[in-house]
Amino acid sequence: MAVKELPVLRERGMCCALPVVRESWAEERAELMKALADPTRLTMVASLWKANAPICICDFTAGLELTQPTISHHMAKLKEAGLVESEKRGIWIYYRLRDKLPTPTRKLLSELIG
Repeated sequence: MAVKELPVLRERGMCCALPVVRESWAEERAELMKALADPTRLTMVASLWKANAPICICDFTAGLELTQPTISHHMAKLKEAGLVESEKRGIWIYYRLRDKLPTPTRKLLSELIG
């Protein structure tokens, strides 16, 4: 079999410019991905996505068999990422996905959770 020599498209030592990507865009998406990268948090977000009403923290502790401080820690991470909102009713806190999630975030969750 004959070896075909390909044309050289680059000169040695010459670099091509990368496409422009805003640093703020990358930082925002990285924070979102970090929040969703934990299996417990992803399960919590999926539950909220599928729920018809806000979910009480007690339901998360029972359903995931985790302590209240652990659930609160995970919810704090999701709140920091702008994914969830909470409302206190008596002694309980109820969580729901943020009403006005950015469209790219909503599309990502739709793809992940479907």
